[in-house]
Amino acid sequence: MAIMRQGLFSPRKLVRKFSPVARPASIIGHTAANVGRPAHPVRPPVKTGETLGRIGDLEVRLARNFKEVKKAQRLRYDVFYQEMSAIADANTLATRRDADPFDDYCDHLLVVDHASLKRNRLGRLKPEIVGTYRILRQDVADRHGGFYTASEYDIQSLIDANPGKRFMELGRSCVLKPYRTKKTVELLWHGIWSYVLRNNIDVMVGCASIEGTNPDAIAGQLAFLHHNARAPEEWRVRAVDDRYVEMNRLPADELNAKEALRALPPLVKGYLRLGAFIGDGAVIDHQFGTTDVLIIMPVSELNTRYVNYYGADASRYSS
Repeated sequence: MAIMRQGLFSPRKLVRKFSPVARPASIIGHTAANVGRPAHPVRPPVKTGETLGRIGDLEVRLARNFKEVKKAQRLRYDVFYQEMSAIADANTLATRRDADPFDDYCDHLLVVDHASLKRNRLGRLKPEIVGTYRILRQDVADRHGGFYTASEYDIQSLIDANPGKRFMELGRSCVLKPYRTKKTVELLWHGIWSYVLRNNIDVMVGCASIEGTNPDAIAGQLAFLHHNARAPEEWRVRAVDDRYVEMNRLPADELNAKEALRALPPLVKGYLRLGAFIGDGAVIDHQFGTTDVLIIMPVSELNTRYVNYYGADASRYSS
């Protein structure tokens, strides 16, 4: 008998810590009461290569040049293709890099370890890149045919419904296995938060992956997200029709919510803690061997606890 049927467990209580505590007034810049009045000091956009935070030998910053982007692509290859179950085409195998056309105009957030030096092809010692996130702002996406996410979800409908808001896409997140620690994850999110503030971003979106391509095998995880984290109507986005996979695979009263939550990938749980919503429907990504769900994070809905932790001005790990 499931714990919840015994009356000892409530999925609502379980996900309470994943829901926004309150809308932090210090970061709401586009409500009626704040139109035309910035919620934080106006700051210049993040510069290429600028340091966005540091903890000891670990630094988070944007890639400085295409050589560093290529290193991030090699890191992605090691994680997605060597460690996980992504299927490489001939070019990916030959280059040993996870690359696509979006890389040419996205910003690449990097965590580098200054205590781990690697020799480049010229024999010079360079800090190792141990974590990365790919960032695409709406103004850049508009100039290059849209967001990567649009191949899986009808994201344009959400953008059209919010013409006064600036969107940003997050993707291709990965961290080298020995560095999958609280410190590295915090630095990545400190970098993202700095980027959001400096570029006046209102909404973050992107796909997060659950390993495996059989929805029935991960039915509990999908059903948990459907019943407990689905976006409210005004933020809901549906998977494109020809790729839509139903997430409501188990009735709420048959779901072992505690077990399903425990099985979710750490990245997905991290998004939920921040206050993220989940889109309508999952999508199978056969190339990467995953089932994707859409993450929607309006800045105005972020969990106050996390905003306060990193600082309303992203000052916690400022260098």
